[in-house]
Order: sequence, then C-alpha cells, then structure tokens
Amino acid sequence: MKKVLFFIPNLSVGGAEKVLVNLVNNMDKNIFNITVQTLFAGGVNEQFLNEDIKLKHCFKKTFKGNSKILTLFKPETLYNRFIKEHYDIIISYLEGPTARIVSGCTDRNTKIVCWIHCRFDTPETTAVGFRSFEEAKVLYNRFDKIACVSNWVKEYFCKAVDYKGDIEVLYNTNETEDVYKKSLLQVNDVSFDGDCFKLCSVGKIETVKGYDRLARIHKKLLDSGINNKVYILGEGSQKGEITSYLKQNGLENSFLFFGYQTNPYKYVSKCDLFVCSSLSEGFSTAATEALIVGTPVCTVEVSGMKEMLGENNEYGVVTENSEEALYEGIKMLLDNPDLLAHYKKQAEIRGKEFSTEKTVKAVQKMLYSL
Repeated sequence: MKKVLFFIPNLSVGGAEKVLVNLVNNMDKNIFNITVQTLFAGGVNEQFLNEDIKLKHCFKKTFKGNSKILTLFKPETLYNRFIKEHYDIIISYLEGPTARIVSGCTDRNTKIVCWIHCRFDTPETTAVGFRSFEEAKVLYNRFDKIACVSNWVKEYFCKAVDYKGDIEVLYNTNETEDVYKKSLLQVNDVSFDGDCFKLCSVGKIETVKGYDRLARIHKKLLDSGINNKVYILGEGSQKGEITSYLKQNGLENSFLFFGYQTNPYKYVSKCDLFVCSSLSEGFSTAATEALIVGTPVCTVEVSGMKEMLGENNEYGVVTENSEEALYEGIKMLLDNPDLLAHYKKQAEIRGKEFSTEKTVKAVQKMLYSL
C-alpha cells in the first residue's frame, strides 16, 4: 500500500478544493493510504471528506500576510516543520505556497508531485507563493512529476518555468452520479421562477470570474428585447460592487445572487444556459458539471474550454474572451431555440465523458507508476 499525502492551502469554497475531495473520496483505499493536509483549517469542503481520509492542519486559522511570511523561511525548513511523517508520495494539489513547501522535501524515499490548475502567463503569476520568479523556476523543477488540469495549462507551465521533467494532463474528478442525482431535486424558491430564459453561473464572486461583465451583458440582453434572469451561485468580495451596479440600473430582481449552495446542480439543471464569463480558469469544474446535468454552456475562451467543448464548438459555444463576444454568443443561442436545443443534447453527450471512474483511474495509474 502506498502512503500518500495531498497538501493544499485550505478546503474552502473553490473548484480545486472540491475536486480534491472528489478525487480522494473515490480512490482505492486497498492501494492508497490517504491523508489530506491543509495549511489552514476550517474550509467548507472539509465536511465532505469520507471518514477513511485522514485530515490534518498546519494552522487552526488563516492569518494576514501568510504567503509573504512563509517565504521568509527556506522550503526545507518549512517541510521539516509541517510534514512530520514519511509518505511514499507527497502532492501539492495547488501551485504556490504548498508547492514551495513540498519542493523542500528532505526524504529521498519520497516522490513529490505538483498539480497545476492555473495558467502561468506572466512572471508574477508564476512567482505567487515564492520569493521570486527565479526561485519558482528552480523549485518547480525539483518535482518528480507535474500534473496539469488541461493542455492549455501544461503549455503555459512548461514555457514559464522551462520544465523538462515528467508531466501529463489529468482532468478533474467530478462525482458524476451524485451530481446527476442531486440535479433532479426540485427548487423551492419563488424568485427562481418566471416565463423567461434562465442563465446561471457557479463560482466565487471575485474579479477573475467576470461577473461584473455578465451583469452588463444581462442588461444588454434585456435592452435588446430578450427577457432573461441570471442566477449566480456563490459568494465573494465583488458582490457589493456588482450589487451597486444592479441597483443603479434597476436589475436587482433579474440578476440574483443565491449564495453558496451545497447543491447548485438542482438550479443549474433547470436553467437554459450556463455561462462562464471568467478572465481566467484552470479547467472549469462548474462548466463540467453543467454538461453532466445536461445544461448547454456558453463560455469565453479560457484554459480547457476547447478541450471540453470542442475546437469547433461541437459540444458548446466558446467565444473570444471579451464582453462583446460573450454577449453575441449568448444572444445567438437565445435567439435560436433550435440551436439551444441542439447544444442541450450535445451537453448530455459530452457530460458522459467526465465519469468519476475514468478520471480517478487515470490519477491512480499515474501515482502507482511513480
């Protein structure tokens, strides 16, 4: 049996955090003895870990400036401080601070892996959690294996850090059967009603998700005569700013925040269209789950979307990453019921490809090969 540690900053609301829980819960416990360790305790996704997963924390709660403070110490010092046991494999499931710590592994009998979820397109993004861009390049190249969530992410990573080692693409794990079952439940909310197009998105309400531009697109659709409501399932720091815009334009009753939901699928499955308006993504868990529940997807081009939806929009619509292009893509679908119905069928077909079994087997094969 291989003793494996997954190390991540926290298990708060977020795509990477959620798919890590999905992954470890479904791995074969006859082959892998699994521990999940977080830098900071208390994330909402902790509750979803199965009882056979050990959970450890470095700190009881987060503290201001933690990423800067951690860079004051050498990776080896941090590794010896936080990683107390021997593991056959240690995985930093996110780039940044935990990657820096794991790179300081002093156990020669341990293989180290780093999972990359975001696009390294500038020295600044590459250096997050490290003392400098140069340090990041050196330390990422210490890993025995790099796993990337999409080919797009892989290409940017290799170029950014001049990585020459072992690397492969492994798609995120979704609880496909559970997602589908939960999607069948009813929504008992009067505000989720009305004779109009229902658009939705799931994610943190932060600048990177582009919900401010989705709010403007919503207004533009209304102005063009397309009756629609938008539902955002999530929480975040940009909510106040967007709410101010909605109030100024009388849109509070048609662009609605439903907060963090343990079951967003029952909402997504009953919407006409899932929209991804993000400035950047790794490999969107929320968009994948939309396909699993059979909801058409219209998205700007970010990492992984063409892998998910096809180079030629076979399974969904991918537009240029701009507000105007996304507006035109959404409007095209809402103006053409037959096209929207076509993409609903295509979503159902594509969603079947993201089975839990397939993605977990691929990860287990990679880990066992180490």
